[in-house]
Amino acid sequence: MLALLYDVHGNLPALEAVLADAERAGARRYLLGGDYALFGPRPEETIARLDALSGAAWIRGNGERWTAAPAEAPDSELVQDAITACAEALGEQRVRRLADLPEQAILDGVRYCHGSPISDVLSFFPEPADDEAELLADVTEPRLVFGHTHLAFRRRATSPSGSGVELINPGSVGMPFDGDPGAAYALVADDGELEHRRVAYDHGAAAAAVRERFSGDWADTVARRIELARSDVE
Repeated sequence: MLALLYDVHGNLPALEAVLADAERAGARRYLLGGDYALFGPRPEETIARLDALSGAAWIRGNGERWTAAPAEAPDSELVQDAITACAEALGEQRVRRLADLPEQAILDGVRYCHGSPISDVLSFFPEPADDEAELLADVTEPRLVFGHTHLAFRRRATSPSGSGVELINPGSVGMPFDGDPGAAYALVADDGELEHRRVAYDHGAAAAAVRERFSGDWADTVARRIELARSDVE
């Protein structure tokens, strides 16, 4: 059993809840899909917990890239202040190690990326968008798994070559944006059958932890996004 964990964002209680649920379900392997620490209340503890997993394959998200290279991130106070806080918490060695992770992985014939095969910030949505053909241009695998948008969904698409592709977003462990604050992830059985799962945890305490650990408008915005499970919070 393979557990797909994306977009943890330094939310250690959400991660612990998901890992406990996955272990009870029989997970023995893990695909870690990026955005592990940035914006969350416990960046260093989250990385340490993920480091302790055996049988884990890691890929890099935009959060890891931005933390190592802030100039590549949006020039907004919210993002830049969060990057500074995360980098200070992790330390230079961890920041560099995470930034050096591979952008994609192929396991059991399935391609895994963070946003899409061509970008860690351009991604797919529950409804097809105009750029979908471009994002799928190089995909030959029958299943593509990604995160970044914090929206759990599963649907079919067609690549430019005409082959069918199953698009899967496991959702966000630490900061879902679909109105349900429960931690989201997915399990893949040995026969390839996939199951989306949600795990309740004390998201209110996680939001409070952001405000307690860090100061500034960015911390309050992140806390409210955890509380409300919405992205349209400034």
